Amino acid sequence: MKIIKLFFLITFYLTLTNCFAQKELDFFNYWQYYSDNENALYKHFSKIAFDQLENRRLEVSQLTTKEDWLERQSKVKNKLMEMIGPFPDKTPLNARVVDVIKKEGYRIEKIIYQSRPGYYVTSALYIPNKAKQKSPSIFYACGHTVEGFRAGTYQHIIVNLVKKGFVVFTIDPMGQGERFEYWDEKTGQSKFPIPDHEHSYPGAQCLLAGYSTGNNFIWDGIRGVDYMLTRKEIDPERIGVTGRSGGGNVTAYLGAFDDRVLATAPECYITSYEYIYKSIGPQCAEQNLYQMISNGLDHADFLVARAPKPTMVISTTRDFFSIQGTRDSFNEVKSMYTALDKPEELQMVEDDSIHKSTKKNREAMYAFFQKTLNNPGSSEDLNVVVPSVKELQITQTGQIVSSIGGQSVLSLNQQIVDNHSKALNTSRSNTKEHLGSLLENVKKHSGFSYPEKFEAPVFSGRFNKPEYTLEKYLLAGSGEYQLPLVLIKPLKDSKDKLVMYVHTDGMKAAFNDEMTAKLIASGYSILIFDLPGVGSMGPGFLKGDSYINNISYNQWFAAGLTSNSAVGLRAEDIVRVAHFVKNDLKEYSSISAMSVGPVSADLLHAAAFETSIEKICIRESFLSYSEIASSKSYRSSFIPFTVAGAIEKYDLADLLAKISPRKVLITNPVSADGATSSQPQNELMLAFPKKVYEENDKGGNLEVEIIISKEEVTNKIFSWLNK
Repeated sequence: MKIIKLFFLITFYLTLTNCFAQKELDFFNYWQYYSDNENALYKHFSKIAFDQLENRRLEVSQLTTKEDWLERQSKVKNKLMEMIGPFPDKTPLNARVVDVIKKEGYRIEKIIYQSRPGYYVTSALYIPNKAKQKSPSIFYACGHTVEGFRAGTYQHIIVNLVKKGFVVFTIDPMGQGERFEYWDEKTGQSKFPIPDHEHSYPGAQCLLAGYSTGNNFIWDGIRGVDYMLTRKEIDPERIGVTGRSGGGNVTAYLGAFDDRVLATAPECYITSYEYIYKSIGPQCAEQNLYQMISNGLDHADFLVARAPKPTMVISTTRDFFSIQGTRDSFNEVKSMYTALDKPEELQMVEDDSIHKSTKKNREAMYAFFQKTLNNPGSSEDLNVVVPSVKELQITQTGQIVSSIGGQSVLSLNQQIVDNHSKALNTSRSNTKEHLGSLLENVKKHSGFSYPEKFEAPVFSGRFNKPEYTLEKYLLAGSGEYQLPLVLIKPLKDSKDKLVMYVHTDGMKAAFNDEMTAKLIASGYSILIFDLPGVGSMGPGFLKGDSYINNISYNQWFAAGLTSNSAVGLRAEDIVRVAHFVKNDLKEYSSISAMSVGPVSADLLHAAAFETSIEKICIRESFLSYSEIASSKSYRSSFIPFTVAGAIEKYDLADLLAKISPRKVLITNPVSADGATSSQPQNELMLAFPKKVYEENDKGGNLEVEIIISKEEVTNKIFSWLNK
């Protein structure tokens, strides 16, 4: 009998596989109009961003008087502090000069200071030989180069400024120069190919905790200015800041957050989010302040915050930071400077070039600082000899991590994650109140909104096979896209039970799963489907500067800027699929849901709101956002299935508790690094939902199984569904 049954299953499985070989599930062959569905996720959040930016534009368009703009400025400053802060208390810099090198006409002091206790910053102070006490100074913020401030293009500018009589201070940003945090001593290089990845890999963890690493970058700069003010060579009333690209970002930040800075000249950075979304997409983590667009802010607001202080916007017409966005932002802020009777204090220079410093722009910048910082002289861009990277090495090994150690972005963030965890556990101690407010907190952080309107499905074809029928549907999602659904109905021993099945690798993976074959052979109907960013609906065209391990962090940033998430969107669509089953398929008295991989987080979000899903089975998924935020080597592929800021108020364990007392089966859960998690680890992460289940006298309804064999997993799920 077992042999006959096994033969039947094998035959059935081969039939399904053959079905795919015939491309019966090839959605786009039948619906070419929706061939752009793979970009649905990014375009959905782009549209939300555009709507939010339009609301901002309308608000700004009403500002006419000086009082209007000053009121806006106050609002902008408060919003910026809310999004970036709080900053830590100022602690001793413990700055030390580790070496001095003499060059023609100036000297360079190599300095290490602590912007936070144990968080070391490598820096250099360039002092002209002719410098007197209280000379004008420039904080130079470098862009995203491996060498940090040592890169030749930055050294050329720094040495030119020094030759013109400015004292110049510069630092290595986190993840660059001598501050790599993922340094591999065996290879002598970072584990990541570019600094942007060094920024965004831990940056995503910080956003999970509810803030941007812009906080770290700004604070390093503010403490850098603190150090500058300890030097007798520097005039505290004549401090300027400039930098290109990522350095332009830091320049804009420091100009907005540090009132001690008199003049700024951000280069190749200021644009507008409208054109960022329409071109390169949001950039690496520190450039994305938490929920910035939904808070009604844009690039122009960094300049609004410092008006009417002297500011020069430096740009190029073929920059990947859109020149149209630059012009639009400049014109907007020009209205404010005009209203404040200081139109001459805001300038813009542009050159016809790519994303780089040009001679024209450099000379305009020199002239700007010579005027605003009262340091007259020639603005000619000189041919200068610059120090080598080796000459500018500061630490003994060339890296803080191997020569000194100390804190990292991860360790600093861990302190915040721990604080969130303590607060969450305190909230959980009052189960009723905690779970009573949970769904509102989920909505706030994930952007989930229970659908108010459900459109009729579009039937798009049926295939008849000896063992089953296969029906295809299109279902309107929460955005301007259609969800592809495939319903497989057995022809023998059919039950009135249906399993919704979503797989992180898409419908094909779900279709080819032996679990599907076994369930169909046993009389269950299976509804498989894809969601935005999953399977045939992803991953989309946008990769971005933080395309890490084949995952676009930039798409994730695009959602978070609008106070939304892909998780919340996909959860809404899972609710839509459940509604389709309840209201259009009607013959099913029982609906279960099964997921494989990190898309399980989306299913848990949906199930917390959609009570018609009676049983939930999640396979091979992580169980904790906090664990991802705390792991040195988390799996990048998990990030699209996380919610920025969530761990301030909830984690996946809370969703499981909310689902109680419905039956939940978790098989082969994984750790943040993708390895199968241990039983003690699972017990720790699931302590709260287990407590809630036990309080409901349904302790047995939450099961966690670590099973190695695929056959055993299949058998376990099958027997669990039949209970």
